[in-house]
Amino acid sequence: MNLKLLGITCLVFGLTSCGKLFKKQEDKPALARVGDAYLYQEDIASLVTANMSKEDSAAFVSNYINTWASKQLLMNKSKINLPENKLAEFDRLVSDYKTDLYTRAYLEALVQKALDTTITEEQLTAFYQEQKENFKLNERVVQLRFVVLPPQFLNMEEVKTKLKSFKPEDKQFLDSIAVQFKKIHLNDSIWISTSRLTTEIPALTAVKPDDYLKKSQFFELQDSLGVYLGKVNNVLKVNDIAPLPYVEPNIKQIILNRRRLELMRKLETELIDEAVKTKDFEIYAK
Repeated sequence: MNLKLLGITCLVFGLTSCGKLFKKQEDKPALARVGDAYLYQEDIASLVTANMSKEDSAAFVSNYINTWASKQLLMNKSKINLPENKLAEFDRLVSDYKTDLYTRAYLEALVQKALDTTITEEQLTAFYQEQKENFKLNERVVQLRFVVLPPQFLNMEEVKTKLKSFKPEDKQFLDSIAVQFKKIHLNDSIWISTSRLTTEIPALTAVKPDDYLKKSQFFELQDSLGVYLGKVNNVLKVNDIAPLPYVEPNIKQIILNRRRLELMRKLETELIDEAVKTKDFEIYAK
């Protein structure tokens, strides 16, 4: 038995059933005993790794035994001293939790196997159009291209010209010397949040970003790390409707979560129907 899993089980179930797992078995060498509960060498063997020194492994085993014994002793005392109604409540919680663990794991396995994860562009667009008002921006988002240059970069004026013009040959030129840049981002069709952009362009934190991130604006900033050149393509403000590409990952997750819940409900219904047919499930009328 995996001792890590056993330790978790003991913790979750308050050691209600752990004592039974450690009943004395004559053919196994025991490490410790508390009442009728035994801790065996094989229960702890997988936790003592090869890279431990002899001293470390001895200390680990000693600590583990003491922790195990403490829990067993506390469990025994709790059974004697806690009120019967409290013990009954804990037993019910343990039973409910155990049931939840098994059923969730089984349902998740079924769902994982049967869930359709394909989401078409039509489905994305339809969901976006229906829920548009729920996708209002809580921060400014920007489409832009930018480069980060070393402070003493020689051809800075040429880079500025190419970044502003950005014809196909300009982009090709910038790509060709990209190895000289500290950072480069030329895909100005991607929407980027201001908070993320300030991590890419730290110099924005020393100014008011809104003053530099305006539609069609070119900006130049500098700090001790380098020179930041950027050309803003488009801007959307707080409370504007977020563009579909920006919220697409969220929409996909929402759609998949809805499918997962629907599939779970369907599987549960089918399970009950099947049990009724086979008479494994009956409701007795009063």
